Amino acid sequence: MRVTVVGLGAIGSPTVHNARNWVATLKLIDFDKVEMKNTQAQEYPQMARGRNKAQATAQSLQAQWKRKCEVIPHRLTSDNALQLLGDADLLIDCTDNIEARLIIQGFAIEHGIPCLHGCLAATGDFARVIWTEHFSADQEANDGVPTCEDGVLLPFYSIVGGHIAQEAQRFLLDGTKRSFQLTPTSYLRLA
Repeated sequence: MRVTVVGLGAIGSPTVHNARNWVATLKLIDFDKVEMKNTQAQEYPQMARGRNKAQATAQSLQAQWKRKCEVIPHRLTSDNALQLLGDADLLIDCTDNIEARLIIQGFAIEHGIPCLHGCLAATGDFARVIWTEHFSADQEANDGVPTCEDGVLLPFYSIVGGHIAQEAQRFLLDGTKRSFQLTPTSYLRLA
């Protein structure tokens, strides 16, 4: 199985670290660089500052667990979606902008690729772990609103990333699809 994860920020970085034992090839896509603020609320050490997030995540997985990943340090666009997403058996969307979410969802639907979306409310009040068939990108948009400026919600982001990894793993093992809405104190199964 080939799993492609797009977005390695607040929930994408813990998702991938929790996926290190999967019997699957991991492809990591993110154009962004690690900034000081990322080291407080994401799975990046200080020494990763200035590096591309996909490359820094892959290096961390290799150093800690000898896990190799394919790295794509570029922005996903409608022009390169086929090249970047086309070989996936499972897509995991951990992006934080509506344009990327719509590209991923549209590609998944058009090509019949299962897709799991991880979404954070800008306020940190809730998150969703939701399969494409139940996902509405326009309801999830946080465009331009920072979701991880400090480390206050780091434990919640880690929990959300853990749920994304758990649901993706369940799908890889037996095809089960479950969607959730989570808050820092509880979760509700959506489907």
